Amino acid sequence: MSATTDASRAKLIIPALGRLYSSLHDAGETLLRAVAGVFLAIHGSQKIVNPFGATEMVEGLGFYPGVFWSPLLACTEFLGGILIAVGLLTRPAAFAGLIVLLVTVWFHWVTMGQGFAGAEKSLLWAVILAFFVIRGGNRHSLDALFGKAF
Repeated sequence: MSATTDASRAKLIIPALGRLYSSLHDAGETLLRAVAGVFLAIHGSQKIVNPFGATEMVEGLGFYPGVFWSPLLACTEFLGGILIAVGLLTRPAAFAGLIVLLVTVWFHWVTMGQGFAGAEKSLLWAVILAFFVIRGGNRHSLDALFGKAF
């Protein structure tokens, strides 16, 4: 699907840029997905090495038993990040990551009382993952390569 049609290109201040924008649309979306996935996997790599290391933290948030939730958190961030980066099962992986991020928003905003300033980064990441829950992996993904999407 083209990002800019002839009708919308005519509305550009510099209409000649419409072709450039259109050609970069999929590449930009793929870059955002790959970077978001890699960053989430890097963040989760600290937890995957010690999957029970966050047991007390998750129990402090009210998720019992921590020995169940801590490895699940580690897998969601690390494995989910890899899946998002390559575009495999993009929607479910992004949805799982979105849930984790919404919990961090609640933690920083409400539990810690930090408000928007404390939750800002988690909100931004939540919106990025919500985008991929809605859009999926695009044509440059393993989902598209296999011809199946969730």
